[in-house]
Amino acid sequence: MTLYIWRHPKPLAATGICLGHTDMGVDKRKLKRLANQIQRFARRHQLLKVIWVSPLKRSLKVGQILAQHGFQCHISSELAEIDFGVWDGCPWETIAKQEIDKWCDDFAHFAPDNGESLQQLFVRVEGWLNERIAEQGGISINMPILVVGHAGWINAAKMIDAGQDVPRVAADWRRSVAYGERSTLRFQDFDWIR
Repeated sequence: MTLYIWRHPKPLAATGICLGHTDMGVDKRKLKRLANQIQRFARRHQLLKVIWVSPLKRSLKVGQILAQHGFQCHISSELAEIDFGVWDGCPWETIAKQEIDKWCDDFAHFAPDNGESLQQLFVRVEGWLNERIAEQGGISINMPILVVGHAGWINAAKMIDAGQDVPRVAADWRRSVAYGERSTLRFQDFDWIR
């Protein structure tokens, strides 16, 4: 299964913010620019006009623009960014150092209050990928899937694609893809649950 996934455009006023499920707006021009880029890519490669997005505005709005241009838009909560719980939407500088240290000491399993651990994110990502593979009748059919996603989700998917475990230490976490950047992942049959 081939997955073409674009990271959403940069949200307004997101610099220095712990951004997971917090729903922040994006400049309309940037949303349209990314939608146009995806539309041209789909046309150039003769792909189905189907887009998957998360319910968060920075992803959803791109899908809504594409829907106005004939795309079928699927909204999936499994595509949302990691949930940072009580940290979500707070400036990083206001989060207690002891809490950040706890996270770094147990990078795979720590979750801020009411939040999600990296392990939980990986299980969610893998579940969504397995659903898409099942819909295609296994990996023998390769209908590329177009997605507008989030940095944490994309990193997890890339690590799953590479057969890597959930990172145990922060230093093993990949650098985030740039806003609007496209990643191409080609999943083979995997039984990844750990």
